[in-house]
Amino acid sequence: MMGDRDFRGTIRGAIGSIGRELEPEIDAADHKTVHLREAVQCIRRSYYDRTDPAEPERRGFGELLPGLIRRLGHGPGDADYATGDSKLRARADMVVDDAVLLLRHAGGRVGDPRAADMLYLNACLWAYGKEEGMVVYVSGDGEEVAFSLARDRGMFEEVVRRSKVLTDMLEAGRIPIIEPSAECSGCQYYERCYVKRKSTPQISLAKMLGIEREK
Repeated sequence: MMGDRDFRGTIRGAIGSIGRELEPEIDAADHKTVHLREAVQCIRRSYYDRTDPAEPERRGFGELLPGLIRRLGHGPGDADYATGDSKLRARADMVVDDAVLLLRHAGGRVGDPRAADMLYLNACLWAYGKEEGMVVYVSGDGEEVAFSLARDRGMFEEVVRRSKVLTDMLEAGRIPIIEPSAECSGCQYYERCYVKRKSTPQISLAKMLGIEREK
């Protein structure tokens, strides 16, 4: 806080506003069109996004990188893939030399690609009719880590299955089951699935065990 101006709050507001502008437009009433992001993330989260949405907390401008790249005209546009009486809508960040590229904010050291990103990339390969792709993680200091992927039918069938589960749940008005993962703690719907968050005093394990630190 500097004087009466909350610069941190202003920045958070700007990030949130830009993020909303860059998000794909999803018709909540169109249950037959499932966006790829909805199918690869927690289905319960996707259900709430459509039926009773809450604004997610965006932690930095790095999370906006893919949307900004597409907004600058480097994105190939959306691609639909028919799945029976419904369809999956994919949105890649770039298509370069006949390969699909996804750009993701690293947020820290990346040892392995995130499972959801691999599912997303693979489904993009089917939607755009490409054989190979790559997901590139970019850290705040500009470092890049890339992982390549060849098109896989089994992975794609899993995404199609998940999209149909979401469609069925939306049409039936049934809340999907909880899918516990490391992403739950940062989800805006955490308290709808688990206990209400509350602040607790710090606990010293050494003190509890009666262990005195050496001075």
